[in-house]
Amino acid sequence: MSRAAKATLIASLAVTTLIIWGVHWQQQQEHDNMYRGVLRDDERRKQKMKEREEEYLKSQRKREIYERVQRVETTVPIPDAQPSS
Repeated sequence: MSRAAKATLIASLAVTTLIIWGVHWQQQQEHDNMYRGVLRDDERRKQKMKEREEEYLKSQRKREIYERVQRVETTVPIPDAQPSS
């Protein structure tokens, strides 16, 4: 094998190796970035659930106050069950 052929072979192997390494590195970076997005979404969801829980408790406290002041009907009339014909 001539020197030029050896140099070409070594250069092509080096370039191929760098390209493969670069693609794997890029894929890992994208994977890590997507995972950080999942973590951010989970944190946002937890915060939203906490806000909803606080709003629910606030609503419950208001309801208790209003029920002390006003008379509230808690029974719901059930319609007569009509048999299907």
